[in-house]
Amino acid sequence: MIIEKRATRATAAPARAGDDSPAPRSHPRGGIQLLVLALGFVMASLDTGIMNVAAGDLRARLGLTLSGLTWVVDGYVLAFAALLLLAGSLAKRFGARRIYLVGLAVFTAASLLGAAAPNGAVLVAARFIQGAGAALFMPSSLSLLMHAFPEPARRTRILGVWSAIVSTSVGLAPTLGGLLVGAFGWRSIFLVNLPIGVVGLLLTRRVVAAVPARGTALGGSGHLLGLLALGSLSYALIEGPAQGWSAPPVLGAAAIAVSATAGFVLRERAARVPVLPVALFADSGFTAANVVGFLFNFAFYGVLFVLGLFLQSARGASPVAAGLQMLPAVLVLPFGNMLYARFGPRVGDRAALTASLALSAAAYALLFLILSPGLPYGVLAVVLAVGNLGGGVSSPAMTGVLMAAAGREHADIGSATLNANRQIGSLVGIAGMGAVLAGAGGGHRGAAWAFALAAGALALAAVVGRLGIRTGA
Repeated sequence: MIIEKRATRATAAPARAGDDSPAPRSHPRGGIQLLVLALGFVMASLDTGIMNVAAGDLRARLGLTLSGLTWVVDGYVLAFAALLLLAGSLAKRFGARRIYLVGLAVFTAASLLGAAAPNGAVLVAARFIQGAGAALFMPSSLSLLMHAFPEPARRTRILGVWSAIVSTSVGLAPTLGGLLVGAFGWRSIFLVNLPIGVVGLLLTRRVVAAVPARGTALGGSGHLLGLLALGSLSYALIEGPAQGWSAPPVLGAAAIAVSATAGFVLRERAARVPVLPVALFADSGFTAANVVGFLFNFAFYGVLFVLGLFLQSARGASPVAAGLQMLPAVLVLPFGNMLYARFGPRVGDRAALTASLALSAAAYALLFLILSPGLPYGVLAVVLAVGNLGGGVSSPAMTGVLMAAAGREHADIGSATLNANRQIGSLVGIAGMGAVLAGAGGGHRGAAWAFALAAGALALAAVVGRLGIRTGA
């Protein structure tokens, strides 16, 4: 509604050589720009949420183990997290709109490969490629949004509306996934991406203005070390419960993760062109937003992964029923986004972030205490909804803190850094809570400990937000 009342005029500078072309022919309304730039996020969000509901059907049709299912989810997140910073540098070097379009095309093509996958190995490969495509368009979309809406006050409202669009897709994903899997099987969850991707490609070229490219070095060795660290850490966390934590491959992967992380830190300290925006981390708000992003995604996506398995295995729900039962837990997210859009400018990002994170932590802690086989579904749904309402406020608030600290000049790499930290949080959260679920024997006990872990992560995030963000933010 806000967007329809206030149109925005595109004021992007003409594209330089090497940037996207042609530029849009007319000045599109702000609402259309916002919708188009949200399409990529919607596609990626739908994919992640739907996959959690499809786990049971994938297990039955492809004979996947719990570790195999975790690779299907985390293979996507791993590629996504490892390549986000490189994608931010690519957007800066070759133009945000060009990289956004390439990412959409890669993601759409990988979805077609996933739909045709004959076995688990091909499916995991398709998921890796999807993650690479998502890494390309995610930071570019935020950068394009920053340039389309440069006024700080309006951008705060736009971030709330934009987050609501994305969160609505997250909320509908489990139900849509359950309906698709129940009616057409797991392959349909990939086919749903195709029309969204094609529409996004066509509309982006028509209504989104190009942003001038700025030559920048890519820092290939740093990205390689980061990929090695994340990949080996993922292997250790995912395969540890299956092979045993003392198995030589698991111990070797853990050693590689530690070594690669140390090498990455040393490289960053000495490099002329660091992968991470070291100067931006001097701003306490930028640092706090990234730490909060990691912990928030650790809790949210880790619980979402556990919840989909818990409802089907421990409570006996079908994919359709599980999708419907997850709906209250995730459909409140856009309401939280709209609360932020309405009240965020008044109370400030610091207050909004810490209060919402504390609310979410309290809800998950309560679930840890009361979860049992006899707990009515209605109680479970209400407590999850209250916790995720806080999450709906937290997400745009942390984005607002980070974008204010990064500014328009560093929007590409700043948004890439936040998204990378959030996706690493998702990666570790899914693998870690999967390990907790397996270690506790699954069922209600495993889910309860996963909720406890989420509560601790969110409580820590609230403290970091409170202490790290300036009072005036």
